[in-house]
Amino acid sequence: MEFPREITVMQATAILISTIIGVGLLPLPRFPVETADTAGPFVTLLGILLAFVGLWLITVLGMRFPNQSIIRYSEDVLGKWAGRTGSVLVILFFAVLTALASREFGEVVITSVLRRTPLEVTVMVMLFLAVVSTRNDINVFAYIHLFYLPLILAPVILIIVFSMKNANLLNLQPILPYDWSRTWTGILTVSALFQGSFIHTIVIPQMRQPKKAMKASIWGMLVAGGLYLAAVVASLAVFGVDEIKLLLWPTLELAKTTSIPGEILERLDAAFLAVWVTAVFTTLFSCYFLTVHAISELFRLRDHRMFSLFVFPFVYVIAMLPQNVVNLYEVIDIMSRMGLWITIAYPSILLVVASIRKIRGNRRAGNQVG
Repeated sequence: MEFPREITVMQATAILISTIIGVGLLPLPRFPVETADTAGPFVTLLGILLAFVGLWLITVLGMRFPNQSIIRYSEDVLGKWAGRTGSVLVILFFAVLTALASREFGEVVITSVLRRTPLEVTVMVMLFLAVVSTRNDINVFAYIHLFYLPLILAPVILIIVFSMKNANLLNLQPILPYDWSRTWTGILTVSALFQGSFIHTIVIPQMRQPKKAMKASIWGMLVAGGLYLAAVVASLAVFGVDEIKLLLWPTLELAKTTSIPGEILERLDAAFLAVWVTAVFTTLFSCYFLTVHAISELFRLRDHRMFSLFVFPFVYVIAMLPQNVVNLYEVIDIMSRMGLWITIAYPSILLVVASIRKIRGNRRAGNQVG
């Protein structure tokens, strides 16, 4: 399938950043701190590096097959049925990821803002926004991400910067972990927060210059990873280990304790939640778009829009399955670690087999062997 190559490097970078920064920003500092205490920032850094390995793999594959998404070239590399089995697993995983992210969004909203609003309503509204938005083509998809990116980055950066006036650097020592067996759990959990970067597999075939896809990957991971690392450092420096372990959403509490100099705003949590809602939307938008686009690719259809509404009820039902917020995070923890087999192990297998069999894409045709 030939694509109209209209996505620029800047748009591809924006898509990666706004997809990665999402619902996981609120509980993020708690994950590495629970497993490594004051070494939380170090664990976060290792998790970011592991996540970049997965992004590097799918970027190399995308540059090797510049005219095809992972749904198409997986069949050429592994064979028809093995490739389709892998594609079905990708579709199922990102459908579940979309559902869990929307449920987590709903839990935060009914706990912090709209306490009398039914959970079902908040989840359904956010999912429906994603459904409607996915009925647009890839160009509108890219423009939406590029438009919202400054609105997501600027306020979060300001909150992190201003929060450091309340920081105690002793809360960040020692830097290195003392129990590496528990540290690996934190690394995998942090890395799982970057699984939305898998959206790059359908963006690369539609870039004007697929050879520059790695540039977008590096910048996307630097900005998103740097922001996540800064959020962990700021939260740990302000609250300390013991308090973070007691907080369900440490980053939200960080915004509550932060004020702008001059007392212009005494608390920034309201503004932060508004920004966070936007970040959640862009993440859900990407995951849902990836799901329906992958289904259309699997069935060799040119238009993915017919699946937008079809998938909606299934995703909504999955979102409402966890019994409460504790059960929700247990499911998220399990699914996110299982997802690493999809986002890191699966591309590794594809790249190794493609290299051994000397299969690569052609600029005109789908692929050639040799």
